[in-house]
Amino acid sequence: MQNYIDRAENCILATYKRFPVVWERGEGMYLYDVEGKAYLDFCTGIAVFALGYNNGAVNKALKAQIDKITHCSNLYYNVPAIEAGERLLALSGMERIFFTNSGAEAVEGAIKCALKYAYLRTGKSDHEIIAMDKSFHGRTLGALSVTGTKAYREPFEPLPGHVKFATFNDFDSVRACVSEKTCAIILEPVQGEGGIYPADADFLKNIRRLCDDKGIILILDEIQCGMGRCGTMFTYEQYDLRPDILTLAKALGGGVPVGAFLLNKDVAASSLTLGDHGSTYGGNPLAAAAINAVLDQFEQLGIIDQVGQSGAYLEKCLNQLVERYDFVLSRRGMGLMQGLECAGPVAPILDLALAQGLVLIAAGANVIRFIPPLITTKADIDKMMGILEKCLSKS
Repeated sequence: MQNYIDRAENCILATYKRFPVVWERGEGMYLYDVEGKAYLDFCTGIAVFALGYNNGAVNKALKAQIDKITHCSNLYYNVPAIEAGERLLALSGMERIFFTNSGAEAVEGAIKCALKYAYLRTGKSDHEIIAMDKSFHGRTLGALSVTGTKAYREPFEPLPGHVKFATFNDFDSVRACVSEKTCAIILEPVQGEGGIYPADADFLKNIRRLCDDKGIILILDEIQCGMGRCGTMFTYEQYDLRPDILTLAKALGGGVPVGAFLLNKDVAASSLTLGDHGSTYGGNPLAAAAINAVLDQFEQLGIIDQVGQSGAYLEKCLNQLVERYDFVLSRRGMGLMQGLECAGPVAPILDLALAQGLVLIAAGANVIRFIPPLITTKADIDKMMGILEKCLSKS
């Protein structure tokens, strides 16, 4: 394994501080390194493998599509993309969809939609967007411009667009940022990289009303928290509202790179049109086949009900850690997207866990993030807890 790591360090650009492990394969809830050691995975490629690893039905669908066609460009139609689009629109209640290759690209497209919508209404191109502190929307320049961590943005400024940052879960802070130039507000219903912070119900509902009153586009980024992870197919359903633009990725393809942004009827009719946007690979037949297979499995396996049961049990177990360990300060999250805030850096705990065969990641310096496959059972959570408690006892 060390030989592979040394080779990687000599050829791959060092933009990630990687854990010292090289994966070879996955099966269900487990990853296996090149030396054959098994690891219980509560990271899932950062919320990507919603169905766990090596799901037979998804694999079968992908293999069948590979034998047909994997790419045809968006100059033509393809059946898997049409079917995936229809299904996602029916689930979300939105009007139109654009397929991308990643979450960052979905955010880029959402921003372009909001800016074009405002331009068509006013004839001006100096509009502003309100984003949230501690937010994360991606690493491309447009997505980075609305990402609320200054350290991510600073080396690449000036960034495109005019963006103001408000305090998450503080409606007065958002309202204070609004001007006649405000065209969109973008936020995650549950902040992921920022530390696992769910939006307060009143906060999100007040923003929805504000957007309605002032003709502002509400963009909800559900790239990490969506696709069933928080207990409903889309997290916004739990707030009894709907966005104007929705971004998806990660679990959408169950391991195949794919993203999407979805528009409501009003925005779809008055924003991007012929020539305004494009993607060579977006909505390719292979990626769309993955979406369809994932949606099939969601139905057949009862994933949403599974998340409801496992998510409640995970919350209960993590709350017990808050009671038992002074180092563990609080738990927050929704469904199978949970975080434990700790009194100090959690990197040593993550290293200990990995050595014990448990994959966990952080959300910021002092939050342990739990984003397991949505097929997680109580037995999986019990095993995770047993390993984690040993690690906390040594911290």
